Amino acid sequence: MKHLFISPPLSLFFLTTLGFSAQAEESIDLPNMVVTATRTDQSIDRLSVASTVFTRQDIERLQVQNVPDLLKQATGVDVSESGGAGKASSVFIRGTSSKHVLVLIDGVRIGSATLGLSPLSSLPIDQIERVEIVRGSQSSLYGSEAIGGVIQIFTRKGSQKEDNKPTVSLDLGGGSYDTAKVSGNVSGNFKNAWYAFGASHITTEGFNATSAESNDHDRDGYENTSFNARAGYKFDNSLSLEVFALKSQGENQFDDQFGNLSANDSNDFVIQNLGSSASFQVNQDWLASLSIGESRDESRNHDNTFFNTRRRTVRLINNFTLDNNHKVVIGSDFRHDQVESHQSYNENTRYNIGGFAEYYGNWFNAIDFNASVRGDEDEQFGSHVTGGVGFRVDLFNSGLDFIGNFSTGYKAPTFNDLYWPGAGNSSLKPEESTTFEVGLEGRYQWGQFSLRAFHTNIDNLIDWAPTGKFSGGFEIWEPTNINSAQIDGIEGEISTQLYDWNIALNGSALSPRDRKTNQRLSNRSQLLLSLDLSREFFDSLTIGSALNVSGDRLSGTTKLHGAIVWDIRTAYQINPNWTIKGKLNNLLNDQYQTNKGYNTADRNFFFSINYIY
Repeated sequence: MKHLFISPPLSLFFLTTLGFSAQAEESIDLPNMVVTATRTDQSIDRLSVASTVFTRQDIERLQVQNVPDLLKQATGVDVSESGGAGKASSVFIRGTSSKHVLVLIDGVRIGSATLGLSPLSSLPIDQIERVEIVRGSQSSLYGSEAIGGVIQIFTRKGSQKEDNKPTVSLDLGGGSYDTAKVSGNVSGNFKNAWYAFGASHITTEGFNATSAESNDHDRDGYENTSFNARAGYKFDNSLSLEVFALKSQGENQFDDQFGNLSANDSNDFVIQNLGSSASFQVNQDWLASLSIGESRDESRNHDNTFFNTRRRTVRLINNFTLDNNHKVVIGSDFRHDQVESHQSYNENTRYNIGGFAEYYGNWFNAIDFNASVRGDEDEQFGSHVTGGVGFRVDLFNSGLDFIGNFSTGYKAPTFNDLYWPGAGNSSLKPEESTTFEVGLEGRYQWGQFSLRAFHTNIDNLIDWAPTGKFSGGFEIWEPTNINSAQIDGIEGEISTQLYDWNIALNGSALSPRDRKTNQRLSNRSQLLLSLDLSREFFDSLTIGSALNVSGDRLSGTTKLHGAIVWDIRTAYQINPNWTIKGKLNNLLNDQYQTNKGYNTADRNFFFSINYIY
C-alpha cells in the first residue's frame, strides 16, 4: 500500500554527545511510521512535515524499473532526464535545485562531492526495501544539502518467517530496447539473528540519448550489476548490532548535449555504501545508538579522466522519552569528504561536525508540536546554525488537521565550486533558505486528503559570473554568490476507494522565479499531476494504470513542451509461489524532453516472472 501524506578531531566530535546513539533510521517495520522526518520513528499522521513513503509492496505493484521512475509518482517531485536507463537524472523537490536534495542510503549520505548530485539512476531498485521522501528544508536535522528535502533509501531487509526458514525470491524479466534483467534475494532469521542477501543484473542496448538533430545516432546502452547484504543480532541485554553493504557497478554509454561524435562516450561507475550500527536501550526512557558508514561514488571515462568521491560518516543519536507525549532527540555527526580526480584540486578533503537537538510533544491530545536546532562547523567556511518549528492541530476532533512549518536551510559549496583548477572560488558562502508552509489534512472513512501552500526564499545562490579580471584577452569567470530565488507553490493529495478501485491523485503548481530578473528557473515544470488506479479481480489478477502529466519547462532559453505519460500494468498470481507481470509504458507514445537535446523513452514494454518461497 502506498502512503501519501502531506503532512577534525574525532575526540571533539564524540564529546558533543554522551553515550551510544541509536540508529533510529532502522526502526521502520511499521508502514505508517517515518524516521527520516525526525531521525526517530514517528507516526506519519503526527508529523507536521510533508512526507511520502514507498514500501517494497509499492515498488512491486507499480512495476517501476529504476529509482527516478518511482520518484515521479511522489507529490512535489519533478525529474529531468538525460536519456534512458542509467543516464543522469536531476530530481527537484518543490522547485528547488537538484543540488538541494539530500540523499541517504541506510542513513549514510551519498553523492558526488564535486558535482553535488546523487547517482539515483544507478541504484538497483531490486535491492530497495523502502523509500521515504520528506519535502521542505530539513537542515536543522541533517545540515547541508537538505534545502528542498531529504530522500532516504533503505536497502532490502527481507522477510522473516516464524519457522526460521529462509524466504527466497527470484525475478526474471525483459522488454523493449533489448533489455534483460535478473535478480534474486534470500532473507531469514534464526533466533535473535537476521540476514538478507541479494543480487541483480540488468543490461539494455537503450536508445539514442540525444535528439535527431545531433550527429551521434548510436544507441546508448547501460549495464549494472549490484549486490546487497544485511545481517544483525539482538543480544539479551537490549544491545543490537547490524552491518549492511550495497554495491552497484557497471558501464553507462551516453551522448553530450550537442550530440557530438566522440570515442569517449561511456564510463565505468561504482556506487558503494557500507556501514554498521549499534543500538542499546540504556533504560526505559533512553535509547542510544552509534552508526558508522562510508559511501563511494566513482566514475571513470574511457579516456581515463575520472572523479571519485568518498564520504565517511559517524553518527551519535540519543532518544529520550520524557513521558508518553513528549520526546527529545539529541545527536551529532561527523562527516569527512574526500575527492580523487585526474584534475588537481587545490584542496581534496574537508570535514564537517554537526550537533542537533529536537523536541516533539503532544499537548492536550490535540496539538503536535516539534522544534529543532542544529549547529555545523565546516572546515572550509566556518559555522552555520539552522532551525525549524512545526505544529499540527486537530480541529475540534473533526478528522481535519491544520498544519504549519517554518524552517531554515543551507547548502555548502561543492569541491568544483571551491577548488576547480583555475576557476574555483574558495571565498564562496553557503546558499541559504527560509521556508514557510501551511496546510490542511483530513482523514475520513471514505479516504484522506491534504492540501499545502509553501513559500521558499533562497539567497547566495551560486552561479558563474565575470570577475573583471582578464587572462589572454578573455575575461575570467568564476562561481559567485550572485543569485537569489523565490518559489511559491501549492500541492495536494487525495486517496480513496471507489467500486473496489484504489485511487490516488496528487499534484502541485509552482512559481519558481529568479528574484532579480523575475525569470522562471530552468528545468522545473510549473505543473505536475499524477493519478494511479488499481484493482484486484478474482483474488489473483491485478490491473493498474498510472497517468503523469507535466507542464512545460525552460531549458536555458528554450521552452520544452509538457508531457502526458500513461502507463498500464497487470499482474497475475498463478499460485502462491509464481506471479507474472507486464507493463506498457508511455502508451500514448508522447515524444517529449525534460532536458534540452535529450530524448525520453517512447512506447515500450517490460515483462517479468517472479518466484517466491
